[in-house]
Amino acid sequence: MTPERYARIQEMLTSRQPDLTVCMEQVHKPHNISAVIRTADAVGVHEVHAVWPTSRMRTLVSSAAGSNSWVQVKTHRTITDAVSHLKTQGMQILATNLSAKAVDFREVDYMRPTCILLGQEKTGITQEALALADQDIIIPMIGMVQSLNVSVASALILYEAQRQRQNAGMYQRDTGMLDDDEQQRLLFEGGYPMLARVAMRKKLPRPHIDHQGQIIADTAWWAAMQSAAE
Repeated sequence: MTPERYARIQEMLTSRQPDLTVCMEQVHKPHNISAVIRTADAVGVHEVHAVWPTSRMRTLVSSAAGSNSWVQVKTHRTITDAVSHLKTQGMQILATNLSAKAVDFREVDYMRPTCILLGQEKTGITQEALALADQDIIIPMIGMVQSLNVSVASALILYEAQRQRQNAGMYQRDTGMLDDDEQQRLLFEGGYPMLARVAMRKKLPRPHIDHQGQIIADTAWWAAMQSAAE
């Protein structure tokens, strides 16, 4: 890993916002899933969530997300499972839904731990999910269309969250919010992707990455990496 890439990854790690996320409830078009995850990475989201009840669709979600190795995708079988998990982290759940109680998405305090709940492309968020949400939010529209593409809507809301957090100095920390183990994982997988794939395939322990971005491992680890045996 070059010093420049190490510095870039370190900068990314200190800016990550693990208390900001999105949850896609049965969003099923791969290009939408990929676009949501790409935007999430751009604003510093560390992990996104997806609800799909079948293993086939969970695989599809993972495949659509595969182009971005920096953002973790956690899948859930039910929306109740997903929301319960997120609320244990103290997150407010915001549902993109046109209702009498909905507020303009720009009026929300995104400096709080926040999950943005996004619904399926055709039918939107289910009633079950809406009942679990803390607040409905809307993106005001004055034209003839009633809704935006799910990935466009997520981008608008996430960038409002980024704006608020940037103004509050939440991206300018000396140290990141991710724990050391997670930072080490991203440094290895992002800095040495080919070696990381080999180590994972051979079920080898993850080596330590030092402050110069170099791998620290014993001779046995390197020998196992170079061995033809799996």
